[in-house]
Amino acid sequence: MAAATQQMSSLPSGLRVCTTVPDILYLPELVFGLLVWILVASTLVSPPNPQGWVMFVSIFCFVMTFVWLIIFACGGHKNSSAWATADFIYHLIAVVFYLSASVILAYITTIFKNSVLVDQYYKIDIAAVVFSFVTTLLYFIHCILSAVRWKSF
Repeated sequence: MAAATQQMSSLPSGLRVCTTVPDILYLPELVFGLLVWILVASTLVSPPNPQGWVMFVSIFCFVMTFVWLIIFACGGHKNSSAWATADFIYHLIAVVFYLSASVILAYITTIFKNSVLVDQYYKIDIAAVVFSFVTTLLYFIHCILSAVRWKSF
């Protein structure tokens, strides 16, 4: 129990980023976020504005999560409590962004289900919706665990 509390009250650096909670979630966030990005980019962009928001969110969160991972891996945070706060705030923003993008993507997919869309595009859109909600869940879990770490700092 003391080791778990010790882990949560400090920010990891180096390879410990890949082994500590909540930072172990960076890699799944990157993988599932990349899948959303690829799937949305490979479909027919029927209403461009909502799909554009989904693309923005997936690219923004992918790039920011990758930068965040590099900063943590290089030890740029210097175990500062301000970085723990920033980690929580970033993941909270990512949750709100991804949740809005997931709901919009699901709505657009169901609206155009019976339209002239090719069945292949519909299947890709369904996969994008599923991976988008999985990514939202990963960011939500990371946000909660980052809040716990922030409070124990």
